[in-house]
Amino acid sequence: MSTSVAVTNGVRVEVRSRYLAQRSEPASGRWLFAYTIRISNEGSTPVQLVSRHWVITDAHGRVEEVQGPGVVGQQPILGAGESFEYTSYCPLPTPFGSMTGTYRMLANSGETFDAAIAPFALTEPYAVN
Repeated sequence: MSTSVAVTNGVRVEVRSRYLAQRSEPASGRWLFAYTIRISNEGSTPVQLVSRHWVITDAHGRVEEVQGPGVVGQQPILGAGESFEYTSYCPLPTPFGSMTGTYRMLANSGETFDAAIAPFALTEPYAVN
């Protein structure tokens, strides 16, 4: 399991990733990883998660960027002290890689900012990286 934490403008993003051996097919070049993210508003005013931008890198250095509205079909609004947690998945063609990115947040003032998602590893437990 890999973890990461970043705080931007009072928005804390905590990530835990894990390898899903039962859903992976290494012989076919497919490794599946799950990641659980907890987004917490440590500020004093509400914020809304509007969109996401992921940078996914495999063991060969190939980079894929993924952008889109919200997360898991939602654009959660987090009041002061509130959190939102979700789990998603990332398939890779290699037994290890990494992810990093940002969440575009809309502050109560109408301003937007990018909350950092610190890099975290996607690693099959027995892979040599």
